[in-house]
Amino acid sequence: MNYAMEQPIAIRASESERAGFIRRTYGHLAGAILAFTILEMGLLNLPNIEGIVLGMFASPWTWLLIVGAFIGVSFLAEAWARSDVSPGLQYMGLGLYVVAEAVIFLPLLYIATHLSDRTLIPTAGILTLSVFAGLTLAAFTSRKDFSFLRPILCIGSLLALGAVIAFAFVGGPSFGLLIAFAMVALASVAILYQTSNVIHHYRTDQHVAAALALFAAVATLFYYILWILIQTSGRD
Repeated sequence: MNYAMEQPIAIRASESERAGFIRRTYGHLAGAILAFTILEMGLLNLPNIEGIVLGMFASPWTWLLIVGAFIGVSFLAEAWARSDVSPGLQYMGLGLYVVAEAVIFLPLLYIATHLSDRTLIPTAGILTLSVFAGLTLAAFTSRKDFSFLRPILCIGSLLALGAVIAFAFVGGPSFGLLIAFAMVALASVAILYQTSNVIHHYRTDQHVAAALALFAAVATLFYYILWILIQTSGRD
């Protein structure tokens, strides 16, 4: 049974409905970031964390299997978050995606915490929030529909996946940096696109799905900013 009653798209809703939808979306985004942080802290303090991280990199195929599983879980989580069947399923989708991100982030955060400069994580967080705030402000003040960016994101995502597969076998710090800078640019485009969608394309009852989409873009941006900082710190 469809629990939604054909809620209006945010841009066509009343001012109070639109404002409520935006508050719920960014409130859920903040909640997802907080849950991710708590979960990651728990994972990084597991007794055998070093063995777990080394196991994730036992071979290129192991890491590619983890990335493939992450992609599959991401599609499932997004489908659940967009579900019109029940709010519970939407929250399950968002929660599943947060857990998947925590797992995929684990090796990089372990390196930053134990093998590199501990200030890199807060630095990456500040840079990520600054870029996110700037792009969000640009989208809301211009009120432009950036849906034309979708083909760029689709093609860029496919190229990025190919680059990640190549990097798993070729490696090399310079090659990794090229991927990271390209992914920072792609994640920035994704934030602009998803913020535009919040304004122009989501219904006022789709705050969970909108929060998941924004969280995915912000997490990607943070991941590759941190990767760049680790690679350029000279202490990795």
